[in-house]
Amino acid sequence: MRKPARSYFYPNAMGRIVLLAMEEILGRNGVNAVLNLASLTDYINHYPPHNQDLHVPFEHISRMQSALEDEYGPRGGRGLALRSGRACFKYGLREFGPELGLTDLAFRLLPMPTKLKVSSEAFAGLFNHFSDQRVRLEIDEKNIFWHIERCPLCWQRQTSDPVCHLAVGLLQEALYWVSGGKFFNIEETQCIACGDATCTIMIDQNPMT
Repeated sequence: MRKPARSYFYPNAMGRIVLLAMEEILGRNGVNAVLNLASLTDYINHYPPHNQDLHVPFEHISRMQSALEDEYGPRGGRGLALRSGRACFKYGLREFGPELGLTDLAFRLLPMPTKLKVSSEAFAGLFNHFSDQRVRLEIDEKNIFWHIERCPLCWQRQTSDPVCHLAVGLLQEALYWVSGGKFFNIEETQCIACGDATCTIMIDQNPMT
């Protein structure tokens, strides 16, 4: 007899941030439609509270992302998830900014490669500390590889293409903010939903602009 899959969680605050970001992009009715489609009606007009209790299952986050694609199609869902990820950074910075330690003048004066390394480590540490998501960084001269070893965005999904678009959008906005308005090439190259060992997001350390 197979053991049931272990449950992993986001803190309420992170689940709330995901829903607030989706609402900013889709509107309240759009979020409600996605939650209905995902069979997550308990969240309608009742977003998770503003605390760090680990009560939002990875499965729920994954179902929201899947329902977004079902509602708007793979291409439309991808675009909306990217935009939601960018909005997540704004809400996340407000919630977790002090823990990141990236607003000090000393950080602002660092050279760009050091800024990217320090900020990537801070963002990874935030997820590793406050949630059951696990992120491991790999850095070489050209790229930063953000390896998500336990991923809520594609939890228990099976797909032919990478689907962790919200994470890509989050990192896009994070590095835009860290760099003072520069854009970076950020791409998910591997995804657990596709059968890969990790969800790997590759960040080119050289800005496009």
